Amino acid sequence: MDKISSLRAFVKVVELGSFSEAARQLRLSRSAISKYVNDLEHELGVQLLNRTTRHASPNENGQAYFERALAILADLDAADQAAAHLQSTPRGLLRVNAPMSFGTLQLGPAIADFMEQYPELRIQLLLSDDQVDPVQGGYDVTLRIADLESSSLIARKIVPIERAICASPVYLNRHGIPAHPRDLRDHTLLTYGFLLTGNQWKLTGTDGEHWVHPEWTLCANNAEVLREAAIKGRGVAMLPTFIAAASLRDGALQRFLDDYKPPPLALYALYPPTRHLAVKVRLFIDFLVGRFGSTPLWETREFEVPV
Repeated sequence: MDKISSLRAFVKVVELGSFSEAARQLRLSRSAISKYVNDLEHELGVQLLNRTTRHASPNENGQAYFERALAILADLDAADQAAAHLQSTPRGLLRVNAPMSFGTLQLGPAIADFMEQYPELRIQLLLSDDQVDPVQGGYDVTLRIADLESSSLIARKIVPIERAICASPVYLNRHGIPAHPRDLRDHTLLTYGFLLTGNQWKLTGTDGEHWVHPEWTLCANNAEVLREAAIKGRGVAMLPTFIAAASLRDGALQRFLDDYKPPPLALYALYPPTRHLAVKVRLFIDFLVGRFGSTPLWETREFEVPV
């Protein structure tokens, strides 16, 4: 039995005193209304209405049940309206997971601006370079920089992430500027510890793919650490431009081998599949696409990475 429909039919019959009028207002047949009420009485094991050919009125049991049913339906309608309101206005808690460096350099200022637009939202941000499980972690949105593998989650691309091979001018004056990926074998490399290719660098140019197996002196899971080591002349690093852009502009770092590209990366927003995406999630992802998706701020001369 459809209990809610039966309650609505019973309440409408009591309010209007007629099966026919209840059927007309609910846009159902009289027989459907009669069946809903009969099923309700059968389930309860009591008669709720006194019936004549033209009129229906509640008996003592029916009147008590009517008052309770009226309150239940009112609460249900209020819950429906509250859910619909939440779906149209972003509020409540938004839990976000993001990479450490991107979070501190780029996402932090963006979230502050997003909060100004939607002051009824509370945002809980966890920055970590660990590969967390978004579902088990209970995150509404997980941001990842990756060449995204297959996933049960829905992924939306926010912005491509370019990487630059670079070193300090002091280092390059001392050791020379590599003209080909094979030249990197004679250099000290600073490597990121969580590439899918391990500590190997894969570079692709017009003459094909080249794999570099570096003799590294520093392997770190944070590219800001690698940037600082490169600036101080400790070796060659492959850095995301959202980290290296300011140092490349001011001459602290110099890029080379631009004709040879590492595998493409992008910033993705991941979220669990759902029939009705929460408005707070949709608006947050749309905001990130609008902020970063055309020309990233770090690619403009006006932007400076804080140090």
